[in-house]
Parts: sequence; structure tokens; C-alpha cells
Amino acid sequence: MNVIETDRLTKRFGTFTAVDRISFEVKEGEIFGFLGANGAGKTTAMRMLCGLSTPTSGSARIAGFDVYKQTEQIKRNIGYMSQKFSLYGNLKVWENIRLFGGIYGLSSRRLSDKTDELLHTLGMESERNTFVDALPLGWKQKLAFSVAIIHEPKIVFLDEPTGGVDPVTRRQFWELIYEASTRNITVFVTTHYMDEAEYCHRVSIMVDGRIDALDKPAALKATHRAGTINEVFQALARKAKRGE
Repeated sequence: MNVIETDRLTKRFGTFTAVDRISFEVKEGEIFGFLGANGAGKTTAMRMLCGLSTPTSGSARIAGFDVYKQTEQIKRNIGYMSQKFSLYGNLKVWENIRLFGGIYGLSSRRLSDKTDELLHTLGMESERNTFVDALPLGWKQKLAFSVAIIHEPKIVFLDEPTGGVDPVTRRQFWELIYEASTRNITVFVTTHYMDEAEYCHRVSIMVDGRIDALDKPAALKATHRAGTINEVFQALARKAKRGE
């Protein structure tokens, strides 16, 4: 079942076309890498998919909802995490969990159970009353991801979530992504780390507002006679006419 469907989705700002007629589908439980150099249009595209920006033309359905008419329903059925983690540093760990769980509509009883469950799963029971600002970066990252999917959304959007994190912690973070995928949560992720793209089920690469390539990592490497996704990305990015 597809949880993301776009058909010639376009976003213009005056005479500038930021996203140029992109069409693709993402399946339930899929880990989908959405790559592109700065200025390629991926952030603008993601904002439309999250219901935060209205397309100029084309169509898209996210978790079954229309991006023009049902943006509020989209927001209730997705999770979102950015590089800045979106946590409140002056609140304790348990307070952040309950705050975001409440925003996502969990009942008080469910929130209480979910808080204990998350703390146990993350091995953070001893940090329950720790202020988030005092946590190591990797712990903040894992907590932010867990909070983003506390309501079991159909899709979670991850916007460069591992920036500035060491390789070992990044690998641990991807274990959380795989676990979410096994629960049929679709993971839509942007990253500048090309080794992370290798972990995705499929990868798309945007160039100048268009999707220039989309396939499984192994297939992309075979098509472009490349040893790594980074080599594929560099070959396509060199074709860009826009400046960064």
C-alpha cells in the first residue's frame, strides 16, 4: 500500500520553479531516502508533503489525505524530526515525552504507559528527571525520534536528523529507524551522509527541482557504474545548473 503518492507536484515562487513536476510513490513501512544538494528543492518538497506549504500545481496524497484540502489530517498522521531535534531543553525527559504525546492526542492513561515504555526501551529510566539540555547529543537524538513517533504515525519525516553526530551514534539511530519500519511506519529521510543512503530501501536524488534518479541503492550503483551512492550523487549533482 502506498502512503505517499505524488503526480507532477510543483512549487513556484514567482518565476522560480523550486520543485518541478515530481512524481513518485512510497510504500507503507519503506525507508525512503530523499537526497539532493543545497538548492535542489528537497526542503520545499518536504514542506508540501508535510502539509506546510500549498503546491502550485500537481497532486499528492499523504497517508491517504490530499495536500490541498486535508492538511490538518496530514499533520495528525505524520511525525517530524529535524536536525535541531525539536525538544525543549529546559524541560525534563519525562516532561518532553508527555508534552509531545499530548500534542499528538494521546490520552493521559496512554501517556503514562507510553512514557514508562519509552524510557525503558531507550535505557533512560535513570534520566527520567534529567533536563534535556544536560543529555549527550546522541541521547537527545534518540529521544527526539522516539517522541516523533510516539503516536504511531503512518509516516515520519526526518530532515537531516543525524547532523553533527558521531558514526557509532548514527548507526544506533538507524537501528531505531529499522525497528520503526518493522512496525509499518514509513520513514522519509533526507541526509547529507551518503553512507546512510545505502541503508534505505530506495533512494531518490533531486537535481534542479526534479527527481533525476530513483531506485534501490544497488540498482542506482549498477545503472551509473558506481561503487557507492556518493559517486552516483556526485555524478548527478555536477549536472545542476542552479547555484547553491
